[in-house]
Amino acid sequence: MAENKTQPTDVSVEDFLAAVEHPQRRKDGLELLDMMRQATGQEAVMWGPTIVGFGSYHYRYSSGREGNAAAVGFSPRKANLVVYGLTGSPEAEDLLPKLGKYKTSTACVYINKLDDVDGSVLSELVHAGYQHVMSELHTP
Repeated sequence: MAENKTQPTDVSVEDFLAAVEHPQRRKDGLELLDMMRQATGQEAVMWGPTIVGFGSYHYRYSSGREGNAAAVGFSPRKANLVVYGLTGSPEAEDLLPKLGKYKTSTACVYINKLDDVDGSVLSELVHAGYQHVMSELHTP
C-alpha cells in the first residue's frame, strides 16, 4: 500500500513561517502558531513542506488503508489561511456560525485573515477539533 505523501519533517516551523512571502499570512501564521499551541498543549511540527501540525493520530479505514496525520493544523497559503481539523467535532456545528467570515470544505476552514474571525471561537474550535480527533478518531 502506498505511503502517505504528507509526513512529519524536521524543518523548523519558525523558519517556515518566517519565509512566508505574504506579510499578512506570515503575521497570521505566527499568531495561529501561538494560539494552536495553547489550545492543543502540543508543539508544532511541519507536515510535508507547507502544513504546520499539532499532535498526531493514527487512522485505519475499513479498506485497510492506514497512516498517521496531524490532529489539527494550518497552512498559510497565498490565497488564504487553511485550518485543518476543525469541522468534525460535535461542537463545530454550534461554533462555526459564531466564527465570523470564512469558508469551509469537508475538512478545512478557509480564512482570509485572522481579523475576519473571532479568535476565542477559533481557539475553541481548535481545542474541540483536537480533542475529537485524539479521543474519537485515533486508533492505536
